[in-house]
Amino acid sequence: MNPLNEVQWGQDWAWGVPLIALTCVIHILCLAVFTARVDRLLDTMRDRGRHFTLIFSLVMAMAVTLVTVLHILEGGIWALAFRHLGAIPDNRSAMLYSLGALTTYGDTTIHLAHQWKMLGALEAVNGMLLFGLTTAFLFAMIQRVLPPAKR
Repeated sequence: MNPLNEVQWGQDWAWGVPLIALTCVIHILCLAVFTARVDRLLDTMRDRGRHFTLIFSLVMAMAVTLVTVLHILEGGIWALAFRHLGAIPDNRSAMLYSLGALTTYGDTTIHLAHQWKMLGALEAVNGMLLFGLTTAFLFAMIQRVLPPAKR
């Protein structure tokens, strides 16, 4: 018995690829808006010659909060798709499964309906991409916010 013959994965890819694209676009747009606002704030603070230790802490705290909310929102988008497709029977389980898949943590008690298993793997791929973008963003934010003498 070949598992590749048991499940048709066309629907998984038809849903998964657009969901990956959608969540990446949302993520990138939100990070770009936040970065532009931080740049304006930093320009104002530099013009006034302010000390950056407090600014650094506040900006990084806001950045971490932003990316946390983004990951939760993006997990919610996947959870809505799972519910719409009937892959998971209730909202709580759909969200828990989705956040577990995005973080590649997983959960041993919640499973997708058999025909949607590949979609769960695609969400894990999406999570890796989103966390990679987040890591690059946080590193870039540190580079932007710390004054050159502190680097």
